Amino acid sequence: MQNIKAIGFDLFNTLITMEFQALKDALTRLTSSLRENGFAIEHNDFVEAHSEAVLDFLEQTKRDGKESHNRFWISTALAKLGHEVPPDNPHISTAVDTYFSAFIQHAKLIPGTKEMLTTLRQNYRIGLLSNFTHPPAANQIIAELDLEPFFEVVLISGDLGYRKPHLSVFEALIDHFGVEKEEIAFVGDDPEADVAGALGAGLQPVWTTYVRDNNIIPAPGVVGKGEKNPDSKVPRISDWEDLLSLLDIE
Repeated sequence: MQNIKAIGFDLFNTLITMEFQALKDALTRLTSSLRENGFAIEHNDFVEAHSEAVLDFLEQTKRDGKESHNRFWISTALAKLGHEVPPDNPHISTAVDTYFSAFIQHAKLIPGTKEMLTTLRQNYRIGLLSNFTHPPAANQIIAELDLEPFFEVVLISGDLGYRKPHLSVFEALIDHFGVEKEEIAFVGDDPEADVAGALGAGLQPVWTTYVRDNNIIPAPGVVGKGEKNPDSKVPRISDWEDLLSLLDIE
């Protein structure tokens, strides 16, 4: 890759993975929190209603690019079970935080990530752009894994109001770096959100397939289904050594 001055990274399935039990644990914590706050719900019934709500909201997100939030999903699921509760209800806010506590606990760095970022930071400006509905949880995961010092900018879709592949989120990254868009590489695992999104914004995408190649269960809720692989012209990496080689770093 030529003339690269800055590199943006996706977060989930790119720099970190989730332990396989994360989603199950999160949903258990979610329903427990709601029940403790007075909602008479059965776990399996709520999980089914919640899953349907998630799919509906994410389909809308795909159409308009606007980010959603878990509080709407929970409110909709509760309504299906006979509990009319607005999304801004404090019990729902508590449930959201409890839900994400599982993902904070089960997040793991991909091996060699800190070493790779340390190396790149010597020659490139480094930033993070992640699709995540609840920014406080994303920021806590980043802090817990000691990733904060590596990034001069951290952009979360929940703060931006739109999510990748929407052009506006990549423009926010470009604006921060203050270099030509062609001088920015973007590393991510999602063919649509990361690769197609970066291409559409004029960045140089790098497709990372570490999770796929190592048969790791993808972090839940961040990878689309039925996506086509990127064009063969898009560089593909399977580990951080591949990325350093791509950038001609020994």
